Amino acid sequence: MEEKEIISKIKEELPRGAMITDYCFEGANVVLYSKNKTFLFDSKDVIKKIVDKLKKRVEIRPDTNILMNEEKAREVILSLIPKDANLADIWFDSKRSIVIIEAEKPGIVIGKNGNIMKQIFQRTLWVPRIRRSPSIKSNLVRTIREVLFKNSEYRRHFLNKIGKKIYSGWKRNSKYWIRLACLGGFREVGRSCLFLQTPKSKVLLDCGVNVASTEHAYPYLDVPEFEIEELDAVVISHSHLDHCGFLPYLYKLGYRGPVYCTEATRDVMTLLQLDYIDVSMSEAKKPIYSSKDINEMIKHSVTLKYDEVSDITSDIRITLHNAGHILGSSLIHLNIGDGFHNILYTSDFKFSRTKLLEAALCNFQRLETLIIESTYGGADDVQPTRKECDEFLINIVNDTIKKGGKILIPVLGGGRAQEVMLVLEEAIRHGKIKEIPIFVDGMVWDITAIHTTYPEMMNRSVRKLIFHRNYNPFLSSCFFRIGSQEERKKVIEEKGPCVILATSGMLVGGPSVFYLKELADNPNNALIFVSYQAEGSLGREIQKGVREIPMEIEGKTELLPVKLSIYTIEGYSGHSDREQLINFVKRLEPKPKRIIVNHGENSKCLDLASTLHKLFKIETNVPRNLDVLRIR
Repeated sequence: MEEKEIISKIKEELPRGAMITDYCFEGANVVLYSKNKTFLFDSKDVIKKIVDKLKKRVEIRPDTNILMNEEKAREVILSLIPKDANLADIWFDSKRSIVIIEAEKPGIVIGKNGNIMKQIFQRTLWVPRIRRSPSIKSNLVRTIREVLFKNSEYRRHFLNKIGKKIYSGWKRNSKYWIRLACLGGFREVGRSCLFLQTPKSKVLLDCGVNVASTEHAYPYLDVPEFEIEELDAVVISHSHLDHCGFLPYLYKLGYRGPVYCTEATRDVMTLLQLDYIDVSMSEAKKPIYSSKDINEMIKHSVTLKYDEVSDITSDIRITLHNAGHILGSSLIHLNIGDGFHNILYTSDFKFSRTKLLEAALCNFQRLETLIIESTYGGADDVQPTRKECDEFLINIVNDTIKKGGKILIPVLGGGRAQEVMLVLEEAIRHGKIKEIPIFVDGMVWDITAIHTTYPEMMNRSVRKLIFHRNYNPFLSSCFFRIGSQEERKKVIEEKGPCVILATSGMLVGGPSVFYLKELADNPNNALIFVSYQAEGSLGREIQKGVREIPMEIEGKTELLPVKLSIYTIEGYSGHSDREQLINFVKRLEPKPKRIIVNHGENSKCLDLASTLHKLFKIETNVPRNLDVLRIR
């Protein structure tokens, strides 16, 4: 449906005197601005008719000229919201007639049957949107809000421009085709990047870096078919750097199109990208982009909820579903060419319930091609159960406590860190571990703060604790934030056992390397790997058995003896193991006609593809980087 047809059909349903001053798009959604207060308050039935007719999301908002001024509106809102809601902040998106109200208890702000929200709208004309404030204060979440609202006018025009492009019209003919270029993350783990093309659209799925590599760190964007000026959209599956770390570089190159992801992914990836700059500078390397480029990314972000269907180009429609990997991670379902072909890109996913998240979704309306990860797709990649992992971790911690040692757990800032935090907090709460300090270093704490902003994305058990028992496990008194070099030194100097959760998870930079340097020579200490260790990383070398590692000590590079106890707990991975990967395909509905395997070491990709073909009689492909596949 084209823009003119959409507006024409809307006008057919509008009553006389609706006083519509503008017909706008916010991406795939339609927004009407009106000066008629009576119509604004009583437009529910009209909207329903329009939505039924268009099969699009439609919203009516007040024209900006009739809004109460922000100062008076703030006073009215403050007078209406009960104190026990614990109001945190009020943000005015002035060019879109929206007011964002952040509170610790959103339900109280909404009121019984939405009563308080209705009063806010009727008295101020601002359209209220209620958000949960982080239980742990997050400067980053605030900074992101500031970037969005300072650019309110720009974003209104930007979102409208996207919508006009989406509804520019196209007709599928017999020459319609779908093509996939493999620009990174094929027969390797790192720098995931898939380039999807149709005669009408060019879309990137993920755009990551390989933090463990210096020679092959970035996607192959220098291929002939990729032109930054022609790129229509980017979709990011989740916030780990191997899937989003190169994204700000696109904006450095001049890209000014949309990036689609969940809200949690946007927040966490912003933090990780900023940290990526800091780590580069701390290692005397020139960062590949700046915070200015990250701000551009935020300005152009379009966030979607799980299961929300959205057009991103005139012939591609996406739906993001829970992937069970980390907070906000998504399976990306693509409906291409109005049902011509359906692709599911799993990216990283977990097909089992964890302490933090529900298992990945496996039921879809239509599916012809599956693109599946194979990080743990090898024949021997069968992980222990979560119960076994919990017991193993608790035993290691208790044994180390008896020795008076310290436990270092290198973690990815998002995902494994919070998973391990929940395991340790529960064990302490139930008396399985003596209460000892758990030091959470810098970025891990900041990402945990973001987790407290989105408890609705966590599993049923965590939601029950937070919403019904009014207990947030991330606020336990056993956790202590560490954010400076001085505080790190105090952790080392402090007598007695403790647990240290620190990035990076592969020991390729960040505070975990500092702690390793300080703890390595004491056999009473322990090092526990809970994340994937990429080939070439220091973590992988230690896992392989290297017991002398080069470290810079007082300005000189010396071989540091590694004497502490070393453990690997595979079961905490946010990736599906071999059995879960096979079970996912087994339970997948409907069954795909083709499976493309990526995101795994060469042997694991080939092994998984061979097994899936034998078990399910489905065509499988294991492309290499720079290969191009014709999907249809």
